[in-house]
Amino acid sequence: MAVRKTPTQRQQRLGSELRKIRTSAGMSTTYAAGLLGLDSGKISYMESGQRTISAERLRTLACNCDCTDEKYVEALVEMTRRESKGWWEQYRGSLPHGLLDIAELEAHATRMRAANTVHIPGVLQTSDHALAVFRAVLPPLPRDEIGLRLAHRAKRQDVLVGGDPTAYRAVVHEAALRMQFGGRRVARAQLEYLLDMSERENVVIQVMPFDHGSFPGAGQNLLYAEGPVPQLDTVQIDNSHGPDFLHAEGQLAKYRTQLDRQEEAALPPDESRDFIREIAHRL
Repeated sequence: MAVRKTPTQRQQRLGSELRKIRTSAGMSTTYAAGLLGLDSGKISYMESGQRTISAERLRTLACNCDCTDEKYVEALVEMTRRESKGWWEQYRGSLPHGLLDIAELEAHATRMRAANTVHIPGVLQTSDHALAVFRAVLPPLPRDEIGLRLAHRAKRQDVLVGGDPTAYRAVVHEAALRMQFGGRRVARAQLEYLLDMSERENVVIQVMPFDHGSFPGAGQNLLYAEGPVPQLDTVQIDNSHGPDFLHAEGQLAKYRTQLDRQEEAALPPDESRDFIREIAHRL
């Protein structure tokens, strides 16, 4: 297979896991290349996500590196399989890679947890709300790209409302609920949509009120996407330059604790719905 010029975040993640397996066993790239019948350069490409690895070679590497966690190995094997291209691929070359990587991450997550301070989480935004957000981007986005971003964001919501919806829990700060992106009418419709989504069995929305005061992770928007095994969890953080994807063990533990604390501090789901309803009523 040809070398990929721009591997996706998922492809890079598989490569980093291969490197972790190899280096944890103290195995050199030269030895791994000989073991798999490849040259050393191909090992480097595999570990950077620029080249794929077969399921057979992955199992051989894991076995010879004494990686005995069968669920973990099989989860990696699943990542090697060539599946039909995800819906987000239709936007490749038209939208930033990071937006496509977020959609791919959400599509493969087994459960998601989110925390947002100023913005409503992307998968819970109405089109009008998202339009107002995109119009505020600097430098201004071309009209055609705004249209593409709206369609892409709307399609992302299928993970919550499709045939096999993913479990999703979000802590949304009161500040995000009171931001009137697009004006009062759009803001009211956005809050009503949150209420509708919160009634779904797979969606839990909790509100962090102003009067709670300080809490860990204040001011930071994040998504914690659980993988098929804990080792493949991923944290995605929004930044002005685009999304960052984190998966080091220490980082995962930090953000799990941060979300635990926020969920404990936020209002329970029923009280959160009443809180959202009251804000909407006053608009």
